[in-house]
Order: sequence, then C-alpha cells, then structure tokens
Amino acid sequence: MFTVTDIRTGTHLLQVREELLTGHRCKISPGRLNRGIDAPYQPPNAPGNCPFCSGQIFSVTPVFPDGDRICRGESVTFPNLFPFGEWHTVTVITRRHQVDIFSRREIADALSGQVESLVKAPGYKSINWNYLPSAGASIAHPHLQGLADRRAPVIAERYIAGGLRYLEKQGRSYWEDLRSSESGSQRYLFGDELFWYAHPVPLGEREVRCILPVASLEEFPSCSEAFAEGLLDIIRMYRNLGTHAFNMSLFFDKKEEKNGFSAFCSIISRINPNSLSMSDSAFMERLHLEPVILTLPEDLGNYYRKEC
Repeated sequence: MFTVTDIRTGTHLLQVREELLTGHRCKISPGRLNRGIDAPYQPPNAPGNCPFCSGQIFSVTPVFPDGDRICRGESVTFPNLFPFGEWHTVTVITRRHQVDIFSRREIADALSGQVESLVKAPGYKSINWNYLPSAGASIAHPHLQGLADRRAPVIAERYIAGGLRYLEKQGRSYWEDLRSSESGSQRYLFGDELFWYAHPVPLGEREVRCILPVASLEEFPSCSEAFAEGLLDIIRMYRNLGTHAFNMSLFFDKKEEKNGFSAFCSIISRINPNSLSMSDSAFMERLHLEPVILTLPEDLGNYYRKEC
C-alpha cells in the first residue's frame, strides 16, 4: 500500500513515505518534535461580537432560498456568505462559544444539519471542520462547513480514480484491501464497520482516518451516530496529547456511482493558537504538497492503545 525510504541526516533519521495508489508523499522527521513549537492551549477570548452566538445568529446569518435555516438540536445551518464552492453551507454546532467537551448529540445533530443542507445539491460533497484559529477557523465558535462541487476535491479525485483502476485490475475494492492491511498493523486504532487508523502516509500531523461502510452522502445517515462517537474519541486523544486545534474533512462520492469508492474521513491535529501567529504549515505543505510530519503513525497507534 505504501513505501518507506529511510534517510540518515546527521544524527537524525528521516523517512520518506509514498502512497502507491495516489502518489502522495510525505516526510516524517520525529526529531523535529523536540523544537517544542506547540504552546499550551489557551481558551478563545470571550464571545464579544460573535455572529454565531445565540444573540446574533438568527439576525446576521443568511437563509436558504425558502427563507429558513436548518435547526437540528442546538445546531443551526445556513448558506455561507463567502462561498468557495458551488454550494457551500455552514453549521454552527452548539450555542456554546467555548467548548471543553462536545457531546455525541451535538456532533450528530450538526452532521444531520449538514446532510440536509447538501443532499439536494449536485456533484461531489464533503463535510469539513476547522477547529480554532490556528487550524484556519476565521470564527472561533465551533462550526462545520459543507461543500458540493461538480468536480471532486483533489485528494478525493485521486482516490476515486485510483480506486477504480485498482478494482478493474485486482477485481477487489482498494478500501477492503486497505482495511485488511491496516487491521493487523501498529496503526490500527479501533472499529470494524467504521474503521479508524493512523494513516501510514499522513497528510498532516497525527493524521487519523476513518473508512466508512458507505460511499455517498445520501447513505451517511445510517452510520452518522457511530461516526460522531468515533470522532469524539479522536478529539479526546488529541487533547490528551496536548493539542486542541484540528482540521477534519469527510469525503463522499456522487450518488449511485459504481467505482468501488468508500467514503472516508481525514483528521489532522494542528498547533494550538498562539500570540506569534506561528503555524505548522509552510512551503513544504502548501507549495510542495509534501507535508513534513513529526509523529510516526505507528507511534500514534501505540499511544492510542496504551493511553486512550
């Protein structure tokens, strides 16, 4: 499924890993953990003039063409005022501006609002989450973002095309073979129907993936409650490790496609918000598309089994 090349650089060992299906490469440099760039977590400032807090959300956020917003539990879903997709929605997860612990109900309700906002949109859909400013959230109040476009996101497009080639050549689903390969590895975390593991060629720091038993957004409600529970388990692990910020994307194929694709989630940890505006993404990640990773996926798997 992937290759590993070890390179000795002075006193440090560097790994170059490549995923064979997509050609995605990353460099893993565990020695860089010793830089200690991740500051202790400080909660976001008081809400102030937050448009997603209950005092303003129903007066300053837009509505769908029918004049309504989608309300599920505490969550509120509406169109994005500044879209970067052909269809772009926002779901405010909870009334709380600052959240110490999310509940399964909060996450499941927010996912339900996202599904309802996207289900009639054409194209390829994804549900996404930037949590905290150091992970790219322009508003600290926790919220999801849904996208639908006529063309799949680059990473999903690579898996859809590569998975179809794999199915035609091997006569088997790439995703089922990936499950089999990872279930016996040090990277396996938990789950069977929803399969959670530390991805061997990470897109970002401490990347965890979930392979879902469905392909399209329309099928997702059958497993959304279980997905919410697993996602909260990963968030707890990140917090145990001292990092609170993260990015999450959940990718789907178009409805009723027959190319062997399985919907999957990718979640990566990010450094905590800090006064220096320091980021854990630089030219390697953004321009080379070749992320530099600090944590070995095998170490993340071992940590989960021992500490979580």
